[in-house]
Amino acid sequence: MPRTTDALTFALEFARSPWDVASLAPSAPPVCRALALPVPETGDPLVVELGAGSGVVTQEVRRRLGGRGRHLAVELNPRFAATLAERFPDVDVLHADARQVPDLLRDRGLQADVVISGLPWAAFPTGDAPSLHQRLAGAMTAHGAFTQLGYAATRRAGPARAHLAHLHALFEEVTTSRTVWRNLPPAVVHTARRPRPCG
Repeated sequence: MPRTTDALTFALEFARSPWDVASLAPSAPPVCRALALPVPETGDPLVVELGAGSGVVTQEVRRRLGGRGRHLAVELNPRFAATLAERFPDVDVLHADARQVPDLLRDRGLQADVVISGLPWAAFPTGDAPSLHQRLAGAMTAHGAFTQLGYAATRRAGPARAHLAHLHALFEEVTTSRTVWRNLPPAVVHTARRPRPCG
């Protein structure tokens, strides 16, 4: 799918359901690269992508994997999920809510090496016990990495700071990228590594 078509599809789906889509346009290439950066260059990792959208990050993950490992892309929007399945036949596309993922992995006896989230912070309410972040951390390998898309305009707001503090509690190391100003809207990527045993 050409990138212009991706942008048009995103805009239409955002107009239909802004709460679920949460972005007016697909992520820019520097953001995609930052989100997929923890994908190992060797071995056969399991990569789980949440909120895969039209597949711009999916494409970067496939490039980094180079045919290795396993890639599960989870997307709630039915149009995006259908596009992903057609565009990436070698990816396991799951049309589902991200909250189902930890149970799905557990039931299959799987642990994720990398979890990539393009979902808005609102998808991870910190009041839940256990939270989705906590359940995902518990479904990852000891050396796993989690990346989360964030937006520059809201990164210092109370909810974003609370979510970031939650990641610090669940992972040994959390870093935040520089702002990618050429993204729409300008974005950052939070990277959390090595889930703590309590996760």
